[in-house]
Amino acid sequence: MTFVIAAPEALSAAALDLAGYRSALSAADAAAAAATTQVQAAASDEVSIAISALFRDYAQLYQALSAQAAAFHSDLVAHLNAAAASYASTEAALEQTLLSALNARSEKLLGRPMIGDGANGTAAQPDGGAGGLLYGNGGNGYSHTGAGGAAGNGGPAGLIGNGGAGGAGTHGGAGGVGGWLFGNGGPGGNGGTGGNAGNGGAAGLIGIGGAGGVGGSGAHGGAGGAGGFVFGKGGARGERGGAPSLFTNPPPPSPDQDHDAGFRF
Repeated sequence: MTFVIAAPEALSAAALDLAGYRSALSAADAAAAAATTQVQAAASDEVSIAISALFRDYAQLYQALSAQAAAFHSDLVAHLNAAAASYASTEAALEQTLLSALNARSEKLLGRPMIGDGANGTAAQPDGGAGGLLYGNGGNGYSHTGAGGAAGNGGPAGLIGNGGAGGAGTHGGAGGVGGWLFGNGGPGGNGGTGGNAGNGGAAGLIGIGGAGGVGGSGAHGGAGGAGGFVFGKGGARGERGGAPSLFTNPPPPSPDQDHDAGFRF
């Protein structure tokens, strides 16, 4: 088996450059065609007629060769793009094979993948899945559109990654916790009518806390998540929902829901 190294991005960039060159040449050929393929004789004598015919013949031959070159160029660009796509798909397949083998052992021993993003929540399983232990973002919580439905919480990240966003619902889901080493907390989900929003997820060692969700009509917004333990900014507090009707008691004053606003070291 022959092993090769290729950069799909470089092949795609080369194909794009070649396409640009061909476009410029085609424009120049078209601009010169009328002036060179229809040269008129300077006079009615035989010499002038022969000279103009010679120039016309050469110009027409050039246009024919240019058309053949354009066809070859189009084939070359198409083959370069096909090669880039082939290398990219092969690279992705090999990467997935390696990740599957690595994650299979991790999930068997620890119940969690080593690398990869967590699955987004569903109606059957509203909470987002956890990200990979080494690297991966948490999955987003499920957003419930029906009345009285509970939204899913965002999944936590692993060592490096961002927490998943909380889903929207009657009561918004909480944002997932950011990576233990580096990562931002997920934003809280928005609340439905009269429902409180979800709190933003906290960051890990370094990161920004997730923003709190927006509260439903007459309800509180979610608290912003705490910033990173070593370095990070607290998440913004979610806004309170619109004013309730005349026959509804207003909610109590919203407490200060900003967590660790500003940077800390």
